[in-house]
Amino acid sequence: MKKQFAKPVFGVISAMFAITAVQAQNAPKEPGINVSYMDTKVSPSQDFFKYVNGTWLDKTEIPSDRTTWGSFNELIKRTDKDVMAVLKEASANPKYKSNTDQGKAVNLFNTYLDSVGRNKKGIEPLKPYLKKIDAIKNIADVQKYLVEMEKEGGSGFFGIYIGADDKNSSKNSVNLVPSDLGLPDKDYYTSEDKDSKEKRAKYEQHIARMLQFIGESPEKAKQSAKDILALETELSKPRLNRVERRDSRLQYNPMTVDAIQKLTPAIKWNDYFTGLGIAKLDSVIVSEPKYMTALQTVFTENKVGQWKEYLKWDLLNGSATKLTTAIDNANFDFYSKTLRGAIKQLPSDERALNMVNGAIGEALGKLYVEKVFPAEAKTKAVDMIHNVITAYQNRINNLTWMSKDTKLKAIEKLNKITIKVGYPDKWKDYSALETKSIAEGGSYFENTKNLSRWNFKKSVDKLSKPVDKTEWHMSPQTVNAYYNPSYNEIVFPAAILQPPFYNYQADEAVNYGGIGAVIGHEISHGFDDSGARYNAEGNLVDWWTEEDLKQFTALGTDLANQYSALEPLPGIHVDGHFTLGENIGDLGGINAAYDGLQLYLKAHGNPGLIDGFTPEQRFFISWATVWRTKTRDEAIKNQVKTDPHSPGMYRAYVPIQNVDAFYKAFDIKKGDKMYVEPEKRVKIW
Repeated sequence: MKKQFAKPVFGVISAMFAITAVQAQNAPKEPGINVSYMDTKVSPSQDFFKYVNGTWLDKTEIPSDRTTWGSFNELIKRTDKDVMAVLKEASANPKYKSNTDQGKAVNLFNTYLDSVGRNKKGIEPLKPYLKKIDAIKNIADVQKYLVEMEKEGGSGFFGIYIGADDKNSSKNSVNLVPSDLGLPDKDYYTSEDKDSKEKRAKYEQHIARMLQFIGESPEKAKQSAKDILALETELSKPRLNRVERRDSRLQYNPMTVDAIQKLTPAIKWNDYFTGLGIAKLDSVIVSEPKYMTALQTVFTENKVGQWKEYLKWDLLNGSATKLTTAIDNANFDFYSKTLRGAIKQLPSDERALNMVNGAIGEALGKLYVEKVFPAEAKTKAVDMIHNVITAYQNRINNLTWMSKDTKLKAIEKLNKITIKVGYPDKWKDYSALETKSIAEGGSYFENTKNLSRWNFKKSVDKLSKPVDKTEWHMSPQTVNAYYNPSYNEIVFPAAILQPPFYNYQADEAVNYGGIGAVIGHEISHGFDDSGARYNAEGNLVDWWTEEDLKQFTALGTDLANQYSALEPLPGIHVDGHFTLGENIGDLGGINAAYDGLQLYLKAHGNPGLIDGFTPEQRFFISWATVWRTKTRDEAIKNQVKTDPHSPGMYRAYVPIQNVDAFYKAFDIKKGDKMYVEPEKRVKIW
């Protein structure tokens, strides 16, 4: 239930500046463009993606423990190897005891890997919670349980998160939100398309299988699964759909506690918030009032038995990766194999590392940046960012569809963007977090419960303080980047500042086509269909003239229509409106980075041909290299329903089909497959 910020490029975007001088001298030279991956038998004017990546595509198999594979995944794997070495070195160092940040990360990692201990405990860790659910007799008991569980990571029906208020970004507010469901998107519950119906049926079978781990008979588990799916379907229907969720205005509904009491009177809301340690609330931001009204109907039906089965499932599903190997494997069978087409699990140490990075990543981040990210790298990255921002400002000034008044406000926002590169200036304080080693009797289940309690207390403590805009929402070792509209900031963790995004050995055309375009992408999130609703201070305030907004919306619709025509699998289409923010990011990013490269070449001179390519050609080749990817069919089906990013192969060439310089660079003419008529090329930023 964590608030989702406008994402980077893999997840945005869902690592090397990161090289010391001595390492750089000894490192083998990595080519800016690996021409051996290209298929020059293919014409760039006919299929640019295959022209740039064809040989790689022909020779590469998706690893059996992955559902997609490409440049991002290769870099993540290399980075994980570096971070794993850092973690194992810390694990062997006696100075990192359980009271140190690094020691806490080591404890989480080692208890995750303790499969012997986890198998021995079985479902014992769940029994106290199952006992509480069994004791539920009415809605008052449900409320008591939800209060207790919110402090330990949340449970079903609804929950809260605390973060920057959308209309006053210096103030922290309480947000009331629907709880997560077992399937990743509303469409899986409500759509009648073939894939959704198949996944729904398999999900019901999965629930029945899992409930038997906590002692239900096959017959009882089968009936419980039907009841749980029926309730989750009912809970899915009043929710905003995936496109509506991108509109922050629809989710900003401040209400008094008394007003919420009228929406869902079955819950005693003053008691609920007081039970969480939150008192004297002037208002709460209700993200989905329609859902809270529908929830009253669910509670009025008084199907206590169904509620209890649903809460048991929510508990078990949320704990599946923390219990026995058998339960973990069953969880993988559905969520990875069935939903995304995986063949086998990642190695356990990689899964453990991913968990640590996501949970307390900065505890490892300190060690990571000391090893691989020199201070001078930060300076070089900031220089490139400022160049791309200058190019972006020039582009805004030259827009023909935007009025002068709106341009001034756009440039004000652009110039007020906070830039964060590499790692935080102020690291997270983990001193109040307790984790125990195996030798101290620690278990992964209990360590994660401690982590949830620590996170909850930290969140509640924010209510008495202004928003801390120095905080990072990704660890330095994350291969990604992001724009946060409430902070009006762009953030580039150290790990993304590596090939193919940034290569200190390569020419600037390659770097502008890689990290330069990523920089432009994140800047563009401040001006996409969602981010553009926030002003320079990060507040949800309309700063557009009516006519300019009309023009912007029409251009966005044109771009959405381009992407909605894409069909990665027969009958499976990209949702251009769902992916619009990321597509605007790609289009704006590639344009600004190209102009940034031209500014650089003007100041430093044109190096001429490298590998037989001009700087402009290398720029576009570099962009398509970043999006080199192969994906399993089931993962594609899941992606178009749940991921606001278009599939990688489309990101490689669809944005640049709207860029006039691309046509000039590769002599693309009318009749070529890559050709789009000039009047149909979308130009936004």
